[in-house]
Amino acid sequence: MVKKTTALLLAASLLLGACGQKETVKEQPSSRESSQAAAGDNKPAGQEKAPINETGKETAGSSGGKAGNDGMESKTSGVNAGQSGDKRDKPAASQGGRKDGKKTAAEPQYHMNKVYNIVPNDDGIEEKVVLLTFDDGPKDKKMINGLIDTLDKHKAKAIFFVNGYRVKQNPDLLKLIHDRGQIIGNHSWDHIDLKQQSPAKAKKQIEDVQKIVLDTIGEKPKFFRPPFGSGGDTVKKIANDNDLLFMTWSNGSLDWERKSRNNPEAVINNVMEQLHPGSNILMHELPWTVEALDKLLTKMEKKGYRFVDPRNIEPSMR
Repeated sequence: MVKKTTALLLAASLLLGACGQKETVKEQPSSRESSQAAAGDNKPAGQEKAPINETGKETAGSSGGKAGNDGMESKTSGVNAGQSGDKRDKPAASQGGRKDGKKTAAEPQYHMNKVYNIVPNDDGIEEKVVLLTFDDGPKDKKMINGLIDTLDKHKAKAIFFVNGYRVKQNPDLLKLIHDRGQIIGNHSWDHIDLKQQSPAKAKKQIEDVQKIVLDTIGEKPKFFRPPFGSGGDTVKKIANDNDLLFMTWSNGSLDWERKSRNNPEAVINNVMEQLHPGSNILMHELPWTVEALDKLLTKMEKKGYRFVDPRNIEPSMR
């Protein structure tokens, strides 16, 4: 009897102990959730601007620092460079960025640095480009058509920096340049050294060109080059106040010098010796430059250079 009672008491004790314990189960993440947590956000690092220094008006200069993209993205050329992999995050410039579906103008892919070179805005955009420019016109229909025929052959655009007094003499030639798809720039009214003029006179020299070009072709120039490359802070401010991108050049053809006169090969050699990515090439509306242009552009193309459309350059220096 005693043994049975003891056994019953022991069994009851064990049963009560088991009922008082709580079962705990640690929930483990699924394999998919674990891999997502481990991966994290893998975003490319920010871009850093390279230092830039101002230099002399005829210095060839360096190609300038190009913003780097420490990244996961592959390099591509053209208007789609620098986009994220998902087009919904950042619409391509060519697609337009408006939510209502309306097209917007493509954003410029290049800018001009402080040594007047043309520099890509993003890593992956073509660096080996040159800007073609022609000063001191419009003078002669045959020369203008000769230059533009060659530009068309090479699918190139250029800035034609014009003087106001020549536009007044030859308004039809200004229209010809514009109608054939080239870009008009402001080169002051009289081709004088603006740095030596009073602020009021310099202002008039620039703004009178803006007005006559607007009256002739219906739009104002967006680029300004001072005669002789001589400007200074006052002239730069006047240009900026008129929404003009001030520039001199970084590659001078020297087609205006006596040794280049009637010597197309000299013009070609001068440019090729200074050629570098981003070259801002100064030429003039001259017979030997017209003759040299086709061979010059062909030589640059063979070296892998392309011709930047001036409309693809930002309106401010940086």
